[in-house]
Amino acid sequence: MASVERRAYRKAEIATGNLDDAMDILQDAMYKLAQKYAGHPANEWGPLFHTILHSRIMDYHRRKTVRNKYFSWFSSDDKEGDQDPIQSAVDLYGKSPEEEMAQDASMEVLDDSIRQLPARQQQAFMFRAFEGLDVAQTAKMMKCSEGSVKTHYSRALAKLKVKLSDYKI
Repeated sequence: MASVERRAYRKAEIATGNLDDAMDILQDAMYKLAQKYAGHPANEWGPLFHTILHSRIMDYHRRKTVRNKYFSWFSSDDKEGDQDPIQSAVDLYGKSPEEEMAQDASMEVLDDSIRQLPARQQQAFMFRAFEGLDVAQTAKMMKCSEGSVKTHYSRALAKLKVKLSDYKI
């Protein structure tokens, strides 16, 4: 779990756009893996974990859609407390404040661009680019054909290329 924790958290955070929801999804996926598959061989844990994480993210989106559709009058625009103080702390030994701001702005644009992708394109991109999975592994995780993975990934790259054309990559 330690080897995939950060990347899995990052995938969940990008997919949800919320640090707390991402942590809940990650913890739930880890718990389910330990609860249901502890007796399986260790080499099966990675694919099983990613499948569980993928399912939890899809469940989150389904619940969010229903919640937004029927309970939109309860929503609040209060964004206070959304920012983690550790993440916003200044690195005293790193880049200048200007460089940090430029990098933060670029990362925000990238995160927003990934969040704006349709769910299947986002998943294909994250499995292929973040996790380094091949087409067959990604197809297995997403429960679709290899051709669908190629299509979703290609479309995601094309959209990101257009949105990020002003930035050096």
